[in-house]
Amino acid sequence: MSLLSAIERKLAPSASLRRLADPLLRVLTSLIFIIGGLGHFGQHQVMLDRMEESPWRDVIVAIADPALLLWLSGAVFVVFGVTLALGLATRLSALLLFITLVPITITIHIAPGHVGPLFKNIAIMGALLFIAARGPGAFALDSRWLRDPDSS
Repeated sequence: MSLLSAIERKLAPSASLRRLADPLLRVLTSLIFIIGGLGHFGQHQVMLDRMEESPWRDVIVAIADPALLLWLSGAVFVVFGVTLALGLATRLSALLLFITLVPITITIHIAPGHVGPLFKNIAIMGALLFIAARGPGAFALDSRWLRDPDSS
């Protein structure tokens, strides 16, 4: 037995901890969207000012009115952040959050002095893809509704 194998075996989580991993990932990941989405409403002007300073400002304006984009992204973040936390339409929620986060990351965080927020968003996108690939996991509303009726 190698040292690495011994360490891995010693650190292996219990069945109950493994069962909690998916809902914890969903809830902890969703918090940044719920809080951030609320910030799109509560800190609207601050965020508009940040968009104005972006080197991608002209691209943002070409897509749509920045205020409208901010309201829409805030709504997506809050609504689908909550559904992600609940495990309701989990894959759809994760993918919609991912799709909304990509242009925000490109237009706001690919800028001088934004390396920390850029890589934070990249890590969050990884978590969203992981959730979309794995599905809702334990303690999710999807798990109750998506059960195969023949498996009971």
